[in-house]
Amino acid sequence: MEWYKNDGKAKDVVISTRVRFARNLSRYPFASKLSEKDAGDIIATLRASLTDADGFEFTDMSTLGALEARSMCERHYISAEFAAKKSPHAFIAKKDKDLSIMVCEEDHLRIQCLKSGLAIQEAFDEAFALERRLDRDLEFAFSDRLGYLTHCPTNLGTAMRVSVMLFLPAITMFGRIEGLKFQLQKLGLAVRGMYGEGSDPTGSIYQISNRETLGISEEETLKKLTEITSQIIAEERKLRLSLSDGDREEMLDRAARARGIMLYSRKLSSAELINFYSQLRLGMSLEGAGDGKYSPIDRLLFEAMPASIALSLSDGEAASDRARDARRASVVREALSAEA
Repeated sequence: MEWYKNDGKAKDVVISTRVRFARNLSRYPFASKLSEKDAGDIIATLRASLTDADGFEFTDMSTLGALEARSMCERHYISAEFAAKKSPHAFIAKKDKDLSIMVCEEDHLRIQCLKSGLAIQEAFDEAFALERRLDRDLEFAFSDRLGYLTHCPTNLGTAMRVSVMLFLPAITMFGRIEGLKFQLQKLGLAVRGMYGEGSDPTGSIYQISNRETLGISEEETLKKLTEITSQIIAEERKLRLSLSDGDREEMLDRAARARGIMLYSRKLSSAELINFYSQLRLGMSLEGAGDGKYSPIDRLLFEAMPASIALSLSDGEAASDRARDARRASVVREALSAEA
């Protein structure tokens, strides 16, 4: 089951958690100097190490069309750069895709674990166990002084990124998001939109992640992200509770209207979906929805984006905005009707 179909902790605020390790094989050059033959050798090595018998599935990315690759990006399994890559690259994942490796992205390996809700330690444990297993078979590029050697110098050291995707409508509504960004940046954290670097924070959805990897241990990074995320969760919940009766009723009315439009509209753009999703999700939290109530609508956020919708259409229809919007509305209607 895909990560976004699962329930997790603190789902009223935290959509997902990801832990990712960058690793390079010591006997091959970094990506900018990597030949197609060397890339093919790295892919073959990983495929031999992680077999179907171990529960891993192999995808040669060159066999996928552009829409399929972009759909994987929309579901947060791969990066936009990886989706657009032309040279040999592969994706190896457990059947539920929570635990996976991008092979020959910016680094030779991007080992990652993606979880629903707040699961920093759990995601780390699974990703680290896979990294340790591969370390027994492969020789990673490592320096006693600089730690793990990476294509980009900013990843030296642990080469670990911890990312938490947060839904922060109250902090945004109360005009505190810029102050929060400033404070987080001072603490060595990056704040980005839903699709990472360069993306806009639509729908009050933000990703925070560590920038520091050199001179800090994995344990220190986990502790820092856990503490800061807990503080943000507490602040977001506090602000939601502080809404006046009038504002609360206004938010609940917007949520009800959003649900109505989603249930009965014949066309929906992806921008409209994100906007209505945000209003509905906030309304659900104000009504005291538990952690297990958000996965049905979270699923829409990742399965009804442009490339994923286009994949369900014929080639001619996939190129039409009207056809995509009509199909998206149909998917949303079916999902919300089933939930009811």
